[in-house]
Amino acid sequence: MTAYRIIGKDRPGRWLVTCDHASNRVPDWVAGGDLGIAAADMARHIAYDLGAAGLTERLAAALDSPAILSDFSRLVIDPNRGEDDPTLVMRLYDGTIIPANRHIAEAGITERLDRLYRPYHDAYAALAARRPDTVIVAVHSFTPCLKGRSPRPWQVGILHSHLDERLSRALIRRLEAEGDLCVGDNEPYHGHLPGDAIDRHALAAGRLNTLIEVRNDLISGAEAQQAWADRLARLLVAALGDVAG
Repeated sequence: MTAYRIIGKDRPGRWLVTCDHASNRVPDWVAGGDLGIAAADMARHIAYDLGAAGLTERLAAALDSPAILSDFSRLVIDPNRGEDDPTLVMRLYDGTIIPANRHIAEAGITERLDRLYRPYHDAYAALAARRPDTVIVAVHSFTPCLKGRSPRPWQVGILHSHLDERLSRALIRRLEAEGDLCVGDNEPYHGHLPGDAIDRHALAAGRLNTLIEVRNDLISGAEAQQAWADRLARLLVAALGDVAG
Protein backbone atom coordinates (compact mmCIF):
# COMPACT_ATOMS: atom_id res chain seq x y z
CA MET A 1 0.00 0.00 0.00
CA THR A 2 1.50 3.32 -1.09
CA ALA A 3 1.95 6.51 0.90
CA TYR A 4 0.54 8.76 -1.83
CA ARG A 5 -1.50 9.05 -5.02
CA ILE A 6 -0.38 10.83 -8.17
CA ILE A 7 -2.98 12.05 -10.64
CA GLY A 8 -2.23 13.28 -14.15
CA LYS A 9 1.49 12.59 -14.00
CA ASP A 10 1.91 13.27 -17.73
CA ARG A 11 -0.17 16.42 -17.93
CA PRO A 12 1.85 19.22 -19.54
CA GLY A 13 0.97 22.16 -17.27
CA ARG A 14 3.66 23.86 -15.20
CA TRP A 15 1.65 23.70 -11.99
CA LEU A 16 2.03 21.02 -9.32
CA VAL A 17 -1.03 20.80 -7.09
CA THR A 18 -0.42 19.11 -3.75
CA CYS A 19 -2.55 17.88 -0.88
CA ASP A 20 -0.57 17.04 2.25
CA HIS A 21 -3.63 16.11 4.31
CA ALA A 22 -5.78 14.30 1.77
CA SER A 23 -6.67 11.15 3.73
CA ASN A 24 -7.64 9.93 7.19
CA ARG A 25 -6.32 6.42 6.52
CA VAL A 26 -4.36 4.66 9.27
CA PRO A 27 -2.25 1.79 7.86
CA ASP A 28 -2.77 -1.62 9.47
CA TRP A 29 0.84 -1.70 10.69
CA VAL A 30 0.26 1.47 12.78
CA ALA A 31 -1.34 0.37 16.05
CA GLY A 32 -3.39 -2.23 14.19
CA GLY A 33 -4.95 0.49 12.04
CA ASP A 34 -6.56 2.26 15.00
CA LEU A 35 -5.09 5.29 16.77
CA GLY A 36 -7.46 4.79 19.69
CA ILE A 37 -9.80 7.70 19.04
CA ALA A 38 -13.47 7.63 18.13
CA ALA A 39 -14.62 7.26 14.53
CA ALA A 40 -16.23 10.68 14.82
CA ASP A 41 -12.84 12.19 15.62
CA MET A 42 -11.22 10.39 12.68
CA ALA A 43 -13.86 12.06 10.50
CA ARG A 44 -12.94 15.53 11.81
CA HIS A 45 -10.41 18.05 10.58
CA ILE A 46 -7.88 16.77 13.09
CA ALA A 47 -7.36 13.61 10.99
CA TYR A 48 -7.34 15.16 7.51
CA ASP A 49 -8.41 18.21 5.51
CA LEU A 50 -12.04 17.62 4.64
CA GLY A 51 -12.85 18.33 0.99
CA ALA A 52 -9.24 19.09 0.10
CA ALA A 53 -8.62 15.91 -1.89
CA GLY A 54 -11.59 16.49 -4.18
CA LEU A 55 -10.65 20.13 -4.65
CA THR A 56 -7.05 19.15 -5.42
CA GLU A 57 -8.06 16.64 -8.08
CA ARG A 58 -10.40 19.09 -9.77
CA LEU A 59 -7.99 22.02 -9.57
CA ALA A 60 -5.18 19.98 -11.10
CA ALA A 61 -7.48 18.94 -13.96
CA ALA A 62 -8.53 22.57 -14.52
CA LEU A 63 -4.85 23.56 -14.69
CA ASP A 64 -3.98 20.54 -16.89
CA SER A 65 -1.24 19.71 -14.39
CA PRO A 66 -0.34 16.82 -12.08
CA ALA A 67 -1.34 16.43 -8.46
CA ILE A 68 0.11 14.48 -5.55
CA LEU A 69 -2.00 13.56 -2.53
CA SER A 70 -0.92 11.88 0.70
CA ASP A 71 -2.65 8.60 1.58
CA PHE A 72 -2.28 8.57 5.36
CA SER A 73 -3.74 10.57 8.21
CA ARG A 74 -1.91 13.60 9.53
CA LEU A 75 -2.39 12.01 12.96
CA VAL A 76 -0.13 9.13 11.92
CA ILE A 77 2.58 11.54 10.83
CA ASP A 78 2.23 15.03 9.39
CA PRO A 79 3.90 15.47 6.00
CA ASN A 80 3.56 19.24 6.30
CA ARG A 81 6.05 19.37 9.16
CA GLY A 82 9.81 19.13 9.23
CA GLU A 83 11.31 15.89 10.49
CA ASP A 84 12.51 17.61 13.66
CA ASP A 85 9.24 19.46 14.32
CA PRO A 86 7.73 18.56 17.74
CA THR A 87 4.27 18.40 16.14
CA LEU A 88 5.35 15.83 13.53
CA VAL A 89 3.41 13.17 15.48
CA MET A 90 0.61 14.81 17.42
CA ARG A 91 -0.27 13.63 20.93
CA LEU A 92 -3.14 16.11 21.39
CA TYR A 93 -5.09 17.97 18.73
CA ASP A 94 -8.05 20.34 19.17
CA GLY A 95 -9.02 18.77 22.49
CA THR A 96 -8.58 15.13 21.43
CA ILE A 97 -5.84 12.95 22.93
CA ILE A 98 -4.33 10.49 20.43
CA PRO A 99 -3.69 7.32 22.51
CA ALA A 100 -1.52 5.53 19.93
CA ASN A 101 0.81 8.55 19.82
CA ARG A 102 1.04 9.41 23.53
CA HIS A 103 4.00 7.18 24.31
CA ILE A 104 5.39 6.51 20.85
CA ALA A 105 9.09 5.60 20.87
CA GLU A 106 11.70 6.96 18.49
CA ALA A 107 11.68 3.68 16.57
CA GLY A 108 7.96 4.04 15.94
CA ILE A 109 8.41 7.55 14.56
CA THR A 110 11.28 6.38 12.35
CA GLU A 111 9.13 3.60 10.90
CA ARG A 112 6.41 6.10 10.01
CA LEU A 113 9.02 8.39 8.47
CA ASP A 114 10.51 5.59 6.38
CA ARG A 115 7.25 4.04 5.21
CA LEU A 116 5.02 7.09 4.75
CA TYR A 117 6.56 10.54 5.15
CA ARG A 118 9.79 10.07 3.17
CA PRO A 119 8.24 8.19 0.22
CA TYR A 120 5.63 10.96 -0.09
CA HIS A 121 8.29 13.65 -0.14
CA ASP A 122 10.49 11.72 -2.54
CA ALA A 123 7.61 11.45 -5.03
CA TYR A 124 6.72 15.12 -4.44
CA ALA A 125 10.31 16.15 -5.18
CA ALA A 126 10.41 14.12 -8.38
CA LEU A 127 7.19 15.70 -9.66
CA ALA A 128 8.37 19.19 -8.77
CA ALA A 129 11.61 18.61 -10.69
CA ARG A 130 9.92 17.42 -13.89
CA ARG A 131 10.32 20.89 -15.44
CA PRO A 132 12.39 23.94 -14.45
CA ASP A 133 9.47 26.36 -14.12
CA THR A 134 7.20 24.34 -11.81
CA VAL A 135 4.78 26.39 -9.71
CA ILE A 136 3.60 24.67 -6.52
CA VAL A 137 0.05 25.15 -5.26
CA ALA A 138 -0.63 23.45 -1.92
CA VAL A 139 -4.30 22.83 -1.15
CA HIS A 140 -5.61 22.61 2.41
CA SER A 141 -8.91 23.16 4.19
CA PHE A 142 -9.73 24.52 7.63
CA THR A 143 -12.55 24.01 10.09
CA PRO A 144 -15.00 26.89 10.56
CA CYS A 145 -14.43 26.89 14.32
CA LEU A 146 -11.97 25.26 16.70
CA LYS A 147 -13.31 24.00 20.02
CA GLY A 148 -13.79 26.86 22.46
CA ARG A 149 -12.81 29.49 19.89
CA SER A 150 -14.67 32.14 17.94
CA PRO A 151 -15.96 31.30 14.46
CA ARG A 152 -13.46 32.01 11.72
CA PRO A 153 -14.67 34.72 9.33
CA TRP A 154 -12.64 33.76 6.26
CA GLN A 155 -13.92 31.71 3.36
CA VAL A 156 -10.45 31.27 1.93
CA GLY A 157 -6.97 31.98 3.26
CA ILE A 158 -3.69 32.34 1.40
CA LEU A 159 -0.60 31.37 3.36
CA HIS A 160 2.87 32.48 2.40
CA SER A 161 6.41 32.86 3.66
CA HIS A 162 8.25 36.15 3.90
CA LEU A 163 10.93 34.41 1.85
CA ASP A 164 8.75 34.45 -1.28
CA GLU A 165 5.36 36.19 -1.28
CA ARG A 166 5.12 36.93 -4.99
CA LEU A 167 2.41 34.57 -6.17
CA SER A 168 0.50 34.64 -2.89
CA ARG A 169 0.28 38.44 -2.82
CA ALA A 170 -0.93 38.47 -6.42
CA LEU A 171 -3.51 35.76 -5.66
CA ILE A 172 -4.78 37.63 -2.59
CA ARG A 173 -5.33 40.74 -4.71
CA ARG A 174 -7.20 38.72 -7.30
CA LEU A 175 -9.38 37.02 -4.69
CA GLU A 176 -10.20 40.31 -2.97
CA ALA A 177 -11.13 41.84 -6.32
CA GLU A 178 -13.86 39.21 -6.69
CA GLY A 179 -15.83 41.27 -4.18
CA ASP A 180 -17.71 38.46 -2.46
CA LEU A 181 -15.03 36.77 -0.38
CA CYS A 182 -13.51 37.27 3.05
CA VAL A 183 -9.87 36.49 2.31
CA GLY A 184 -7.32 35.63 4.98
CA ASP A 185 -3.76 36.86 4.56
CA ASN A 186 -1.72 34.27 6.46
CA GLU A 187 -4.97 33.29 8.17
CA PRO A 188 -6.17 31.11 9.80
CA TYR A 189 -2.52 30.03 10.19
CA HIS A 190 0.85 31.62 9.69
CA GLY A 191 2.29 30.63 6.36
CA HIS A 192 5.77 29.39 7.14
CA LEU A 193 7.25 26.62 9.25
CA PRO A 194 10.89 25.64 8.72
CA GLY A 195 10.95 22.25 7.04
CA ASP A 196 7.30 22.24 5.98
CA ALA A 197 6.36 21.08 2.49
CA ILE A 198 6.49 24.49 0.83
CA ASP A 199 9.77 25.30 2.55
CA ARG A 200 11.25 22.01 1.41
CA HIS A 201 10.01 21.83 -2.18
CA ALA A 202 9.40 25.44 -3.22
CA LEU A 203 11.39 27.91 -1.15
CA ALA A 204 14.60 25.87 -1.06
CA ALA A 205 14.50 25.50 -4.84
CA GLY A 206 13.33 29.03 -5.66
CA ARG A 207 10.00 27.86 -7.11
CA LEU A 208 6.97 30.11 -7.23
CA ASN A 209 4.40 28.87 -4.76
CA THR A 210 1.28 29.50 -2.74
CA LEU A 211 -0.78 27.65 -0.13
CA ILE A 212 -4.56 27.86 -0.35
CA GLU A 213 -6.82 27.15 2.63
CA VAL A 214 -10.55 26.84 1.88
CA ARG A 215 -13.08 26.61 4.72
CA ASN A 216 -14.15 23.00 4.70
CA ASP A 217 -17.90 23.55 4.85
CA LEU A 218 -17.63 25.31 1.48
CA ILE A 219 -16.10 22.27 -0.30
CA SER A 220 -18.07 19.41 1.23
CA GLY A 221 -19.41 18.08 -2.05
CA ALA A 222 -18.33 17.51 -5.64
CA GLU A 223 -20.30 20.42 -7.10
CA ALA A 224 -18.82 22.91 -4.64
CA GLN A 225 -15.33 21.50 -5.16
CA GLN A 226 -15.66 21.92 -8.90
CA ALA A 227 -16.89 25.50 -8.55
CA TRP A 228 -13.96 26.39 -6.31
CA ALA A 229 -11.52 24.58 -8.61
CA ASP A 230 -12.74 26.52 -11.64
CA ARG A 231 -12.57 29.79 -9.77
CA LEU A 232 -9.16 29.17 -8.28
CA ALA A 233 -7.72 27.98 -11.59
CA ARG A 234 -8.84 31.18 -13.27
CA LEU A 235 -7.41 33.35 -10.49
CA LEU A 236 -4.16 31.41 -10.23
CA VAL A 237 -3.48 31.81 -13.94
CA ALA A 238 -4.23 35.53 -13.69
CA ALA A 239 -2.05 35.91 -10.58
CA LEU A 240 0.82 34.10 -12.29
CA GLY A 241 0.46 36.53 -15.17
CA ASP A 242 0.65 39.42 -12.70
CA VAL A 243 3.90 38.07 -11.29
CA ALA A 244 5.40 37.29 -14.70
CA GLY A 245 4.32 40.66 -16.05
